Amino acid sequence: MTTENPQPQPLWQPDAQRVARARITTFQRWAADHHGAPAGGGYPALHRWSVDEPETFWEAVTEWFDVRFSAPYARVLGDRAMPGAQWFPGAKLNYAEHALRAAADRPDEPALLYVDETHDPHPVTWADLRRQVGSLAAELRALGVRPGDRVSGYLPNIPQAVVALLASAAVGAVWTSCAPDFGARSVLDRFQQVEPVVLFTVDGYRYGGKEHDRRDVVTELRRELPTLRATVHIPLLGTPAPEGALDWTALTSADTDPVFEQVPFDHPLWVLYSSGTTGLPKAIVQSQGGILVEHLKQLGLHCDLGPEDRFFWYTSTGWMMWNFLVSGLLTGTTIVLYDGSPGFPDTGAQWGVAERTGATLFGTSAAYVMACRKAGVHPARDHDLSAVQCVATTGSPLPPDGFRWLHDEVGEDLWIASVSGGTDVCSCFAGAVPTLPVYIGELQAPSLGTDLQSWDPDGNPLTDEVGELVVTAPMPSMPIRFWNDPDGSRYHDSYFDTYPGVWRHGDWITLTSRGSVVIHGRSDSTLNRQGVRMGSADIYEAVERLPEIRESLVIGVELPDGGYWMPLFVHLAPEATLDEALLTRIKQTIRAHLSPRHVPDEVIEVPGIPHTLTGKRIEVPVKRLLQGTPLDKAVNPGSVDNLDLLRFYEELARSRKRP
Repeated sequence: MTTENPQPQPLWQPDAQRVARARITTFQRWAADHHGAPAGGGYPALHRWSVDEPETFWEAVTEWFDVRFSAPYARVLGDRAMPGAQWFPGAKLNYAEHALRAAADRPDEPALLYVDETHDPHPVTWADLRRQVGSLAAELRALGVRPGDRVSGYLPNIPQAVVALLASAAVGAVWTSCAPDFGARSVLDRFQQVEPVVLFTVDGYRYGGKEHDRRDVVTELRRELPTLRATVHIPLLGTPAPEGALDWTALTSADTDPVFEQVPFDHPLWVLYSSGTTGLPKAIVQSQGGILVEHLKQLGLHCDLGPEDRFFWYTSTGWMMWNFLVSGLLTGTTIVLYDGSPGFPDTGAQWGVAERTGATLFGTSAAYVMACRKAGVHPARDHDLSAVQCVATTGSPLPPDGFRWLHDEVGEDLWIASVSGGTDVCSCFAGAVPTLPVYIGELQAPSLGTDLQSWDPDGNPLTDEVGELVVTAPMPSMPIRFWNDPDGSRYHDSYFDTYPGVWRHGDWITLTSRGSVVIHGRSDSTLNRQGVRMGSADIYEAVERLPEIRESLVIGVELPDGGYWMPLFVHLAPEATLDEALLTRIKQTIRAHLSPRHVPDEVIEVPGIPHTLTGKRIEVPVKRLLQGTPLDKAVNPGSVDNLDLLRFYEELARSRKRP
């Protein structure tokens, strides 16, 4: 695929004053004086230097942001191998200590603004956040929590979740969380892998104007997690603590200064969960130091955040963007926590939250932007969004119509940042740059310190052509390992089996000759629904418990208008009928055992499910057929057990006129 118009006009261009005051501009000038960075050439020159001289660049980042090393590092990059890169060996630090530094200078200003579906902001000051973290960290230590122990949260996006994460990091424990709309099986598939010793939980949550009681799920989690030493009850719906559970208020009411455990740079900070196409979700471990320096760079330079900003991203605790949002504290920024439906009481609700909180950077999903466009929402007409400098989107590529709509309906001088990264690195490979123009349908540029390339199947770099998204040099926030992967084989096979020593992410990408980036969607079969990634195996495991279902196949298809079509194909058992009763049971099963987000858009009966010759379900070729790829280009016919079945899916795609 070549670029049709090599010289399109930018939709937006920062003026000279905006470029001059951007933190990345000041950083480049300082790095030129102190570390030999190029003084001229703007962002492209700075990016080239950051990937050509990674040790110098990352050392400059730690100096610029005044990272506090309590023990010195021997060198910046001890081993450049992927996987297995060693960052800042010998160094010790603490992530939570850096997240709470602003409390010293601005104790009475808000660190958090919590908003629920009433849309009234509730502030938590820096001093109070630090005090609660100190109190809870001391209580965790009293419960016997030690560095390396896992602490889990079954929590919505509320201040208590931030306190629990930071207290866990303060003691050197490893945080992990799931949102309370996850069913028990989905949570256990994740938490049982890491064997938590403490569980923070709510009694329920509010969403779409309704209360959802989760006490039965909590009972099941406590029963099925035998390593738990304590459960901490947060009464979001006002119910008393269950028997044997500790009360949140009692653990966070002391006036205790936090003690920050000094841990090695590569000490685990948290476990995030992604999912491939088979087996349990991958338990991805990222380090205290790696996340600290990557997020300082991403938030402080690319997102241009500082103490005067308010950072709102619509997310849940089951998505890496929640962890990314919490890291806004590292730059002294006030972060906005919204707990509720993105479209309650109406589709434009998030714009109301941005107005009420004075958000300067508002992050959301591409799907939400497109939903607002289709619903005829007029954000700037109906809300005072004068504080909003940037609207950022992720979860899926923002379609061209989304760029135009934001420009027309939010502001002509709006910085639109479509960003792309992954749970796997808890950051962005490409996206926001405050000093570069914005072109419709494109991400502005690869991120600093990210050697992002597009490769053909033979590993040749491509420009202005679609290829595989690869990263050819290590990033500090790449996983230090997967949990329960002692020989590293699952980690290796997830990213490094296609191009040895090079990270292959699983996205189709174009790097333009102007230096911008276009993301075309997944090149694998991972489901990406509203920014929450889930493997097809999770769906199969739930659906195929039903006796009427012989086998199933689920596909997620990115649509040109920014939508996402997720059909579930079912091969029924003999005598079974796909009637309304069975349809209802299929959807209820997925909703209860996995997540409401992963209920399929349609359930379609098929004569059979195609497989490889080794018996693996064929997902990516079916996805390509549904996107309009001819059969001979979608699959190698010699690898398929029944080519006629694939012809059925090809004809289905043609008859539905789907892309």
